[in-house]
Order: sequence, then C-alpha cells, then structure tokens
Amino acid sequence: MLTSATEPSYPPQYSEIREAGEAMDFTMPSDQRVGELLRSLVAAKPGGNFLELGTGLGLSLAWMVQGMHPDARILSLDNQVQYTDFVSTLFQNDARVSIVCADGKEWLENYLGPPFDLIFADTWPGKYHQLERTLDLLPIGGTYIVDDMLPQSNWPEGHAAKANHLRATLASREDLWVCPLEWASGVILCVKRS
Repeated sequence: MLTSATEPSYPPQYSEIREAGEAMDFTMPSDQRVGELLRSLVAAKPGGNFLELGTGLGLSLAWMVQGMHPDARILSLDNQVQYTDFVSTLFQNDARVSIVCADGKEWLENYLGPPFDLIFADTWPGKYHQLERTLDLLPIGGTYIVDDMLPQSNWPEGHAAKANHLRATLASREDLWVCPLEWASGVILCVKRS
C-alpha cells in the first residue's frame, strides 16, 4: 500500500472544524484522502469555478480552498443553517468562497449561472437526485466526483441499493469517462467528454 512519507499539509481550518464536529456530534466528516484528492483536482484548474453540494462543517471545502488558485472561486451549498453559519465564519475573509443555505433540489433546478469545472456532490441532491441536471452544469472536460460509495456504518437501511444504482448509472453513460476508486470511502471520479 502506498502511503505518504510525511504528514499531510492540513488546511488551516482543520482543527477548528474537527472541534466543532465533536461539539455538534457531526458524524459525517470527509475522509482525509478524499480531501487531498479534491485539493489536487482544484489545483489543476487555475481560474476554475467549483461547486460543492453538501457543505457539512466545511472539511472538504477547506481542502479545496487550500488548493485553489487566487483567481478560482467555489460555491458550497447546504440546507442546514447551523452548518452554513459556522462555515461562513471560517471563510468570511476569502472572497473566492460563497456559502449558500438552500434546498439543493430547488437550487439546482433554478441555477442559471456559468458551468462548473468541478462538482463535488456530497449530499443527495446532485448525487441521488437531480443527477442529470447536475451533470448538465459541467462543460466538456469538467469533473464530477462523489465519495462514500463503499459501505459506511452510518448508511440508512436501503442505502446500499442507491449507491449501487448510482455506480451503474454513471458507468453506463457515454458522455463521461468514469473512474471508480475502491479507496478511502469509495470515490467515483468522472470527466465529461461530450
């Protein structure tokens, strides 16, 4: 197994997010390896426009912001005001970051802005609902990524069938290059090709 010879360079907000997660009993933190992957992917797109669906406490967002170029921007969306309020304070001095508290389904249906170079779908809208609409927001060459595709202890009853269906749906699409990674929490990395 490949491992890093050094400790990862954690985002500056890492400790504060971890402490808040314990205080709020937040049980869905992102896998560190997925964070490092996201950081690398956004770093490869100078000037990129990125979307995160499912802000949570902002851990994945922190990894992405750490990798972003000065001319890139990211919008992160969650429907839980306690999360978006907390994360807004973490990034209040970074003009590249926009935090939105909204219903993901409604937001996706009503979004009229520019396409996104990378979409990280870490909640049901954009992953298990509104998949077609979400993929329509990618330009050719845009990246779509989901995690938590391997069985998780916090999955509700019947969730494995949803994950299997998503895996099969993505694999069958001719407009995407699809790379499933049996690694970390289970990642599917897709690039729009047509």
